[in-house]
Amino acid sequence: MGLQAVLFDMDGTLVDSEKVWSVGLTELAAHHGATLSEAARKAMVGTNMTDSMRILHTDLGLPTGRADTDASVVWLEDRVKHLFRDGLVWRPGARELLAELRAAGVPLALVTATHRHLVDVALVTIGADNFDAVVAGDEVDETKPHPLPYLTAATLVGAEPTRCVAVEDSPNGLQSARAAGCAVLAVPCEVDLDPEGVTLVGSLLDVDVDYLRKLVP
Repeated sequence: MGLQAVLFDMDGTLVDSEKVWSVGLTELAAHHGATLSEAARKAMVGTNMTDSMRILHTDLGLPTGRADTDASVVWLEDRVKHLFRDGLVWRPGARELLAELRAAGVPLALVTATHRHLVDVALVTIGADNFDAVVAGDEVDETKPHPLPYLTAATLVGAEPTRCVAVEDSPNGLQSARAAGCAVLAVPCEVDLDPEGVTLVGSLLDVDVDYLRKLVP
């Protein structure tokens, strides 16, 4: 009983990579000779790559066929991979919380909509050895807001979803974790979050192992 695992989102939760994605998306829009709207950018936070490119193409008035959006995915991921290689900035308190959880022997998983080849680059900064399991967006049949990513992560670390805390920064992530039955810690980054059914904190500086244990009675 009690806390069995902590499942972390990546972009905007552990590292400030949503800003890196914004750079890539701005450059992609310029590549298409257009400017991405702020509303469209916010709508992309926490979505999978397919949906993000559909939003971008619609916002820019570009064709939304699969071949067209797939070409944008390739362009964007290539650019973001180069940006990730320059190193990522930790979100406040994230690195310290990971270290404390590892020291306490709590199983950890990374659960992200980002594709695995980009996650592997990000893990150079975050530390692959911090996680007992990684679930990337292209490794599951359904992505957030579907519960499958969190259900998969819980299974991989040998935990019951209802005994896990999921740490998230996006509406889609919150929906995914809640649907999986996890206790949810919401830490806003780029967009405001609905506090209903979750525990909302200003930053991970306000969180330690004992705090997380109390979220799973």
